Amino acid sequence: MHQRAYAAQCTAEEKRHISAKSPIRHPKLALFALALGTFAIGAGEFGSNGIIQLFAADLEVSVPVATYAITAYAVGVMIGSPAITLLAARVNRRSLLLGLIGLFLVGNGLSAVAPNIVLFVAFRFVAGSVQGAFFGAGAVVAAYVYGPGKGGRAFATVMAGLTVATIAGSPLGTFVGQHAGWRVMYATVVAVGLLAAAALVAWLPRTDDLRGSSLTGELGALRRRGVWLMVTVAALGISSIFAVYTFIGPFITDAAQRNASLIPIALAVFGLGMAVGNHVGGRVADQYESRGLLWGYGGALAFLVLIGAAGDNLLVLLPCLFGVGATMMLAIPTIQVRLTSFAPDAPTLMGTLNLAALNLANCLGAIGGAIALDAGWGTLSTVWSGFLLTTAGLLLYVLTVARATPAPVPARA
Repeated sequence: MHQRAYAAQCTAEEKRHISAKSPIRHPKLALFALALGTFAIGAGEFGSNGIIQLFAADLEVSVPVATYAITAYAVGVMIGSPAITLLAARVNRRSLLLGLIGLFLVGNGLSAVAPNIVLFVAFRFVAGSVQGAFFGAGAVVAAYVYGPGKGGRAFATVMAGLTVATIAGSPLGTFVGQHAGWRVMYATVVAVGLLAAAALVAWLPRTDDLRGSSLTGELGALRRRGVWLMVTVAALGISSIFAVYTFIGPFITDAAQRNASLIPIALAVFGLGMAVGNHVGGRVADQYESRGLLWGYGGALAFLVLIGAAGDNLLVLLPCLFGVGATMMLAIPTIQVRLTSFAPDAPTLMGTLNLAALNLANCLGAIGGAIALDAGWGTLSTVWSGFLLTTAGLLLYVLTVARATPAPVPARA
């Protein structure tokens, strides 16, 4: 059964690559190039959060208005990325990745020189529109490099750059912004992006096996019930990451009554948990059909309860922050493998939808936490909103998706 679930990553092209004539000369370097690309993208995304007050002041707007730039990036991921993926359905995945990294450089380069908030918001949308499409195409290329049976590990490799960005992107972005200016932060992101572009050009395999699919096939995937159920499971379940991550600052200063200097450490602990969970999750997704999601969501619920009950104790809070990051990321590669099992003829679009679901989860987690705070239930109450959302996602998966039959793998000429 699980092998059928993995059918997503095991298309005819990927089976052919194991022949003696495989064009993959430097598989590890190809995977490194993909992870470097996602690190650059993540650094631009997470780095923006740490400098919002700086660009708000320079562009002469309030912080609430400046948050439109953050929102525009998320909208770019949720709307722009699927649109790009569909429009580029027939494009070779290598060529698509190179085009996307070029658009990434344009979006962030223009962000660095934006003269006003309106253009800045527009440029952040452009930068965000790259993310989901890059992860989707990157997952396909990584699966091709790894070979059949390792789709979860392939997606985890692509996600690895993003998890590292959660550890280093926000703190380093804030540091650069505070000491050299927020525009320099985006210029630094562009520099990292240029390195990633060079690595992609040098090391991604050149092969017709990575050719795109038909637009009809991609659109057909959107009519499948299992796809949308999995997107909903992801958006609901992963929201608890953001019901915690968004409010780590208040957890430290208000709930635990500690100095704000500990906030970067807490963010790094959370990011380390994500990195560990992602690494393990890729392997679990390749071995088991549902355990990565069940263990991940179930484990996260336990850690959320601990934070809600005793998160005012730093010795409890920090290990639980690591735990939430690890368990949630444990689930994400399984989500990708299951998603693509319902649409094996559209793996790039499924990767794009996975990232779109994660950005929707970002919104749901932050909104749910804000509602809990506005109700006066206390700083740690944000975790209970995440608890409810993740529980809903877990129940939806168990009652519907877990027993669903994956789609057959299409044969391609």
